[in-house]
Amino acid sequence: MATLSLTQFLTLDGVYQAPGGPEEDPSGGFDRGGWVAPYVDEDFGRFIDEVFARPAAFLLGRRTYEIFASYWPRQTDPGDPVASKLNALPKYVVSTTLASADWPTTTVLRGDAADGVLALKERVDGEIQMHGSGGLAQTLLARGLIDRLHLLFFPVVLGAGRRLFREGATPSAFRLLDARSTSLGVTIQTYELAGRPEFGTIGE
Repeated sequence: MATLSLTQFLTLDGVYQAPGGPEEDPSGGFDRGGWVAPYVDEDFGRFIDEVFARPAAFLLGRRTYEIFASYWPRQTDPGDPVASKLNALPKYVVSTTLASADWPTTTVLRGDAADGVLALKERVDGEIQMHGSGGLAQTLLARGLIDRLHLLFFPVVLGAGRRLFREGATPSAFRLLDARSTSLGVTIQTYELAGRPEFGTIGE
């Protein structure tokens, strides 16, 4: 059975929307996209290379799929560890509205997202990676289907935009596996799912 991991870029106030550029996702009137760009350095690149050395397949939400499909198929350098994996490996996009998927090696998963992803995990060996796809991630986190989180916190507060852990999120506990920081102040924290939170009173 596959392990499902999520790599997510977040601001300090938990926003994941449009990290890559101002035009990436302006939905809802969001005009603060591109907040990752000032913090890209060798440490950041090294971590991304590590992540993309591992996948057996990719799982994407419809919006992230469309963003990726508009860019990565045009990146044809065989030495690019991100492009080479994204273009060659199986990709699964969860959508009820996407008519077709023109990016080669892409399959559209229709119907209930959680049921489809559970079935996918059961038939794939290795690591299935999610990148971005915040709306889908929220659905799968609520069902306990994401096994590992790579959360990259960028030292910026936006005060607006979509947040990964919003009001009403399913209470969950995680175990820290790794933590590091980059030269420009991005903190990278890796967690695995550890069930439900425990509660108590300090000092008792």
